[in-house]
Amino acid sequence: MSRPRLAVVGGGLAGISAALAAADRGMEVTVFERRRTLGGRTWSFERGGLSFDNGQHVFMRCCTRYLALLDRIDARHLVHLQDRLDVPVVAPGGKVHHLRRGRLPAPLQLGLSLARYGHLPAHERARVGRVALALRRLELGDPALDDRTFGDWLHGEGVGSDATEALWDLICRPTVNLPASEASLALAAKVFKTGLLERNDAADIGWAAVPLGRLHGEVPAAALHAAGVDVRLDAKVEAIDGSTVCVGDGRVAYDAVVVAVTPDVAARLVPRAGVDADGLGSSPIVNVHVVYDRIVTDLPFAAGLHTPVEYVFDRSDSSGVPPGQQCLAISLSAAERWIGRSVGDLTERFAAELARLFPAAASAQVVDSVVTREHRATFRGGPGRAVHRPGPVTSEPGVFLAGDWTDTGWPATMEGAVRSGEAAADAAVSHLAAPSPTRDRAADTRAIA
Repeated sequence: MSRPRLAVVGGGLAGISAALAAADRGMEVTVFERRRTLGGRTWSFERGGLSFDNGQHVFMRCCTRYLALLDRIDARHLVHLQDRLDVPVVAPGGKVHHLRRGRLPAPLQLGLSLARYGHLPAHERARVGRVALALRRLELGDPALDDRTFGDWLHGEGVGSDATEALWDLICRPTVNLPASEASLALAAKVFKTGLLERNDAADIGWAAVPLGRLHGEVPAAALHAAGVDVRLDAKVEAIDGSTVCVGDGRVAYDAVVVAVTPDVAARLVPRAGVDADGLGSSPIVNVHVVYDRIVTDLPFAAGLHTPVEYVFDRSDSSGVPPGQQCLAISLSAAERWIGRSVGDLTERFAAELARLFPAAASAQVVDSVVTREHRATFRGGPGRAVHRPGPVTSEPGVFLAGDWTDTGWPATMEGAVRSGEAAADAAVSHLAAPSPTRDRAADTRAIA
């Protein structure tokens, strides 16, 4: 008997995960990717001999499926993962306070660090523990959590705007891609409960040590090849008719299809699947990469406070700058105010802000700068969006959905993308294991026209 044939449309993390999961369970898998590389919305490019990522993508130790994917493709050695959570928070003038975890069990692991956190006044520090316990009591399955913002909930717990900026937004904004004032309480609660309130080490931060084009492109391509997956790059799918994939002038019939693309593309390819891209909305991300002629900070990364700089990462090693120079990448989430600015404007503004945070940058020369923009980086994680996030199974028999925008229980993260791909593969395998005379007849009449 021939193996079931699965098409995966989209070569991002969701598609890669779906393809590997299906291949590992004995399916014959073909991946169609419209770009010339894998990686989806995590990619890199070269300019002037340097490599730049399209954005600073991070994960945490609680991102167990993403870490399992790295193990599956033999890429764990290509990322940094902190031994212990340590977030330097820098304010103008170079004033740094660290959020570090201790050895106490969750949710007490940040207690000592918070007691010394000088960016918060003493009375606000004392309030953090009570707010954390209130968060811990929230039931993530309660649909009412998606009816209000995280900021509104914090306000009800007595948290002021200064404390929100100095602590809660440092975590909410980059994970939900919205500030607390706009983020769904359901998504924020998921982040805080899973990352900080259940396991001592869950929030340890990781990031790529190599360009994303290698980590999420070249390395997965080799793993897919080794698994027997047929990867077709530069292959734009024009339509999906049932379980038939239309690429260019050709039509190829499969037993099942996983559609692992952005919601707007999924709505176009499978109109009867009911994907509501407008209902999901979108939120942009902008990254500003600044190359200096010298080292201006010894921090591997930092969060910014009282500055437009939200997070900044030292990407010198992965970018390939010459010894003695430094490449800093600034990540700006929920970046509506920055998305339309020119490269020159953004470079000037953020070079000045970096000089406020790192005094050594004031006397350094900017030798290069690059701006990357993702206009629809994630779905908009505000209240009322959960109802628009579909599961993997659609009303179209044999067609399944994957992507960080689907109903994974997570915000739009790399972890959510991987989980969605695995869920879609599981659904496809279950579908193909069920008896279906119609599908058996179709398998006998496959054709390529």
